[in-house]
Amino acid sequence: MRIKKTVEKLVSQYHTRNPLEIADRMGISVTRDPLGDIQGYYILYSGIKCICINSEIEDMNEIRVIAGHELGHAVMHETERCMFYPNTLFSRDKTELEANRFAAELLIPDQIILDNPGMTKSQIARLSGYNERIMEFKRIK
Repeated sequence: MRIKKTVEKLVSQYHTRNPLEIADRMGISVTRDPLGDIQGYYILYSGIKCICINSEIEDMNEIRVIAGHELGHAVMHETERCMFYPNTLFSRDKTELEANRFAAELLIPDQIILDNPGMTKSQIARLSGYNERIMEFKRIK
């Protein structure tokens, strides 16, 4: 529940679920650079929080998932360096699981699930525009 409460507080404070907008308003530097097989990363550099997203990724929903994941690290794992590889959504590492959960809570509001009873996780993910894998990290109150 700690992650859900943290996300709810940010959404309430910034009036958006867009991780790029939240990062900007929090003063977190977000850049786009070619990163090869790394999708994105978060780093604290000289006291400045930085998120970098692979510039080769063009799908805006994929960018939001990566940004949400990295924003989760910036909020919950401030001093750790964190890389988002294509298999990060399959990771069992505690910090990666928490960042995945943060992204899911941010990008998939409870209300979309409550407004669509009977829909499968896959259908909810598609309705929201995201890969169904993100639903594995979503929790309902």
